[in-house]
Amino acid sequence: MCLASQAGPSGAVIIDSAINFIQSLLATSGLEQQSHTFALWLFFAGCGVLELCISILICTPIEHLWPLTSWSERNPVAADVTYAFVVRIVLFPLVAYFEFSWLSQQLDGFLFAHAITQPSLTTLIPGLASLPALVFFANFAILDCADYWKHRLSHRYGWWYGIHSVHHAEDQLTFWSDERSHILEDTITYLWLIAVGLAIGIPSFQFPFLILGLRLIASMAHSNTRISYGWLGDHIFISPRFHRTHHALKAAGRRSCNFGTALSWWDQIFGTAKFNDSTIETGDAGAEPAMVTGSWAAQQAAGFRRMVRLARRAKKTHTAKVAS
Repeated sequence: MCLASQAGPSGAVIIDSAINFIQSLLATSGLEQQSHTFALWLFFAGCGVLELCISILICTPIEHLWPLTSWSERNPVAADVTYAFVVRIVLFPLVAYFEFSWLSQQLDGFLFAHAITQPSLTTLIPGLASLPALVFFANFAILDCADYWKHRLSHRYGWWYGIHSVHHAEDQLTFWSDERSHILEDTITYLWLIAVGLAIGIPSFQFPFLILGLRLIASMAHSNTRISYGWLGDHIFISPRFHRTHHALKAAGRRSCNFGTALSWWDQIFGTAKFNDSTIETGDAGAEPAMVTGSWAAQQAAGFRRMVRLARRAKKTHTAKVAS
């Protein structure tokens, strides 16, 4: 059975056509050997770049026409731009499809050998099998809930916030800020979401598109704009105003709120939502200057140093409590 069929009948036709077209181009270029693997890589890399381009096309005009704030001197965004394309072209296809697909196959083999049925929404609720769009959205919501808790925990533990603060150090929040992240945190994020995806039986071909959906809404949520989604929209999706409160200068670290990535439901359900805030200033007063305006390498190194410092501080605090 073709893997693309997991995306649904119409989706399978589009995906199969795209991959076959890429594969034929590779074959005519003398790259017939392993052409299917290369075609899959190029397909998902292309999807990743396309999602990034959609973010640029949507967010650039709204930031220009309806900005929330402006700066006399713009911080360099070269590190964020570079990282965005590297993630979409290298990390995203590698982890979101190839790594997830390989692990999914290993899990399927283990479950089959032990006569265990793979858990999924369609096995739990067979009626959903005829509603692929609903299954896709349900999987999206579950992954988003998992990302909410991952994000919330990253503010709870000092060592984790040390690397997460690379993201929070940005004092000129724009849609490019969504790409600002420490490589260790990206590793944790992908492993976290992969584990959840495997646990609920997300098909290999569906998982990358769920990740892209999360990334698209997250990019829009970081936009420097006064635009609101309205009362109803803000209570469904993470809007720029809602997420800016999370990045407030006064809310760095454990004092933060609004942890959701795409859907604001989880903040409302678990009591961390804060609406109608008028946050302007963003950033983290405890971050090194290198985290704010440094190169990609400087940001990564500063995040690692802060992780070590906060981990040592937590260890000393714990030791002092035990001694007392």
